[in-house]
Amino acid sequence: MGAEMNTGVLSATSGESGVDALMKAVRAGRAAEVPTLLESLDAAARLEALGRLKTLRSEVRSWDWNRWEETTRVRRALYVAGAGCHTGAAAAAGWLGGRDLLSWRTENGVLALRVLADRTPAWRADVALRLAAKPAVAEDSYGLIRGLVEGSGAAVPATDGYVLGWMRQITDSGLLEHLRADPQTPVLVAHALSMQETPDQLTGSGSSGAATHWTTALAALTEEGVLDRAELVDLCVSRLLRGGRQRDLRLPLALLQLVPPTAEERRDRIADWIGMTADATSPVAGYAQKTLSGLALEGALPGGAFAEMTAGVLFRQEKKLLRAQLSLVNKVLTRHPALAAEVLPVVADAFGHDDTEMQQRALQVVARHLNSVDDETRYGLAEAASLLGPVHRSAAEAVFGRRIAERELLPYEEILPPVPEPQYLPGPQGSLEELVEDLLVEQRRSSGAMEFERALDGLVRHAHQDRDCVAERVREAFSDAYWQDTSGPTGHADVDFFRHGPRGLDGVLAALVGKVQRERIEAGRTQTVPMTTCVHGAMEVTQDTRIWEIAHLIGGGTLPLLLATPTRHTGGIDPLELARRLREYADAGLEPAPVDLGHALLRVRRQDASASQAAEEADALGSEAGTRLAAWLRCGNPLEATVRFHPRAKEKGSGRWWLVDRVLVEMAKRQDFRKEFPRTFHWLGGGLLPNARRCYHWEQVPERWATLLPADRELLAACLLSSMASGVDGDSARDVTGPLTLLAEGEGQVGRAVALVLAFGLGCRDADDRLRAVDALLVLAARGDLDARQVGRDLAWLLAERSMKPNRLADAARTAAATGAYGTVWTILSEALPTLLEAETPIRGLGELLAIAADCVERCGATGELAGLDRHASARGTSQLVTQSKRLRNALRQGTDQGATETS
Repeated sequence: MGAEMNTGVLSATSGESGVDALMKAVRAGRAAEVPTLLESLDAAARLEALGRLKTLRSEVRSWDWNRWEETTRVRRALYVAGAGCHTGAAAAAGWLGGRDLLSWRTENGVLALRVLADRTPAWRADVALRLAAKPAVAEDSYGLIRGLVEGSGAAVPATDGYVLGWMRQITDSGLLEHLRADPQTPVLVAHALSMQETPDQLTGSGSSGAATHWTTALAALTEEGVLDRAELVDLCVSRLLRGGRQRDLRLPLALLQLVPPTAEERRDRIADWIGMTADATSPVAGYAQKTLSGLALEGALPGGAFAEMTAGVLFRQEKKLLRAQLSLVNKVLTRHPALAAEVLPVVADAFGHDDTEMQQRALQVVARHLNSVDDETRYGLAEAASLLGPVHRSAAEAVFGRRIAERELLPYEEILPPVPEPQYLPGPQGSLEELVEDLLVEQRRSSGAMEFERALDGLVRHAHQDRDCVAERVREAFSDAYWQDTSGPTGHADVDFFRHGPRGLDGVLAALVGKVQRERIEAGRTQTVPMTTCVHGAMEVTQDTRIWEIAHLIGGGTLPLLLATPTRHTGGIDPLELARRLREYADAGLEPAPVDLGHALLRVRRQDASASQAAEEADALGSEAGTRLAAWLRCGNPLEATVRFHPRAKEKGSGRWWLVDRVLVEMAKRQDFRKEFPRTFHWLGGGLLPNARRCYHWEQVPERWATLLPADRELLAACLLSSMASGVDGDSARDVTGPLTLLAEGEGQVGRAVALVLAFGLGCRDADDRLRAVDALLVLAARGDLDARQVGRDLAWLLAERSMKPNRLADAARTAAATGAYGTVWTILSEALPTLLEAETPIRGLGELLAIAADCVERCGATGELAGLDRHASARGTSQLVTQSKRLRNALRQGTDQGATETS
């Protein structure tokens, strides 16, 4: 290095300018020489050098990756030289914070500090604060920022990035000594405790007592007085109140346990503790509950606050917290009976809890302290007892006497949602300006399937009237669209944006303004579905073929409107409306587009009451398309699919283990269908090989796929099976049950495939997916289309072979039952449970399913026997499986006949 420095000095004294020498050193990557070379440069020379440094920096950015070693050396030197040549604080901070120089900040902090040492303290403080304010810069530039702060006397920059860099620097075996000796510790610790995301060093720095354990070190510093104890407690409580991930709350919770609040601080923060018991994560709520429990038993918690705390805890689902709270209520009321009138009505809210054990415990607490309240309060508690499940009715009568016995017991009524009213789509688009506005909205955000269809139809109608005008408006409105830029090495249309599909409406819009190669449109509209593709790939190709057909015909005089535009939100087309559209074609002497007509026939509602009249009107048209519509409306079930499953592999890594890999869907071979429909539809008539290889569309379930077959629910369900299966055993699949809503409200027969997609949906990993499956199940039940027993049988084998987790089904079943559909849920579970009860080794979570079944039986009054139940109900022990088996057996033997089902 010394030889290199001497060379630089000699060249500068032998005719070479100082700027040239500096640039030579920078270009050679000799960063260590830069501070010395900068000392000889005045302001004008540094300004000249800065311009050349910027040019070199741009040049380095374009260097190929195989020059990475040279790039590394040059950027080191650029980092230091640029810092020394900038005169403005903002510009210097911008240079030191450059993304391309990011890797060299920490390493060259010392050199950068050397070249900035001659600047004023205010200037260096300004640069430090600017760098600290940049999250992506401050962490890696911690050493530089720290040096600038200490050299200028600036305030400690308490920012997230600076704190992260500080923690990374001092977290080692000498952590406690570093913290004790660092004057910035109080400020930076306070900021660290207030950060929304707790730094990794605070959450993963070893076990309690380890040399690198931050919690232990901070507690020790608090005892020594280095950190203010009251401030630390305040910061920890404030952080817990803000909530967040348990990972981010672990440190403040642990600190409060090591540095506990004083008795006065506990009393002053009663409102904070109550808020935590109601809304915080389970560990935090448990800590707050324990703190309030001590105050309550000491008599330091006012009755109103204790009642508020009890209400918040009893609203939660964690049984541990609920049990502890009811036990606390019992102890507090034993010591302070005067609080009973204020607290017992809150306890009575637990009479409606989902868990019957919690109902029982709440009733026991009320019974023990009932004598401490007046008659009016007793009457209110007796009224609340109506929320108790039937299993506790006799116990409630023993507590409240005639108040319960004299209540009229109404017959059970199944509550199902009202049958959804049909939602009709608006008519054709209005003016061209309205259409363009809708198209712009469609481009900026992905709208629903029906908005897409309506916009597509409007585009066709307006282009039929004046293609040139529509094309000009599209060219203006979408001037910045990606498909407008087709400039390439050979000129117009050299860039093919649509080789993987029309991308929704973009392919049609681009075709209107001549931005799509004609060969691409021709290939798209004549493409066929490969025999080896999956059903999702087939659905995608079929939809894309229609788009390319429209792109080919739009504005050419032969496409006045689209036949396949739905009239209902499910994608269905009313038969009379389709007949009217065909008449419009016939009157104009035009033939329908083949793929558009095929889509329209698949969407027409064959089971509609007007189907017969529409068939007669279609016959009267005398056109080939009219004859096809009439025949289609009169056919019974033109399309079918068979669903099978490959056996599950015994070992997870030996072939077919995942449910999604085992689904096998085979379309029935229909030669007549394949003769009448274009080739893009032939897969529906048996044109796919029934293979079970993995479908790579299973995380993509566009709503418009479900609108392809709105009149054939069973076939649509078969096509969606692999998507639903991925939601059951996939790790990342989400939002796969969206099409179930359209399927439940669609048309056509219901069979095994519909039952299977419902069963898959009820066992999905994602809670929102399960909720949509519950909604679909209840809608089908309300319409009288639900085969609940088949759903139960499918659930039984999914659970028995461990393809579905019982706790997910329990969550879905509990949600469905809570709506009032106890009879429906019991019918499903009565089919699913025998297989599980008779298994040699009961599955984990079976007790939870039995608890839901028992609740349904108690409420709907079902009777009978359940295979395999006696074996578990007769067993000894207090496990949930044994307890709930006994409860379910008693309910089935003591129940009454189920009442009539009613929709509400």
